[in-house]
Amino acid sequence: MEIPEPIRESLEEIGGIEGIVSSLPPEEKMKRLARLFQALSDPLRVRILFILLRHPLCVCLIKEITSVPDSKLSYHLNILKSAGLITGEQEGNWIIYRTTDLSVMILGMYSTNVVLESSQ
Repeated sequence: MEIPEPIRESLEEIGGIEGIVSSLPPEEKMKRLARLFQALSDPLRVRILFILLRHPLCVCLIKEITSVPDSKLSYHLNILKSAGLITGEQEGNWIIYRTTDLSVMILGMYSTNVVLESSQ
């Protein structure tokens, strides 16, 4: 296969195609990252994260703020939990949802325009 000379030379320096393949993260880490991106791909879920970043809340208050039906809210909360972006802890009769360190870091990057600046 014919490739540009500068690309061929720099590719050889890192061990060729095998060097690239061997440096990739393990499949499980890539799947986890894909779940994270999927969770962040919905504006409602991002909104829920910003709400919970402001204050931990029970479902009834998240529902009141978002005006989302119970079943739809439950679906979105489960996606956020599966991605490791929120936790839900039983406190008496309530489940209180909170952001995780991961979501705080991601939302912090957005708030400081790191994400916005790199996408423009």
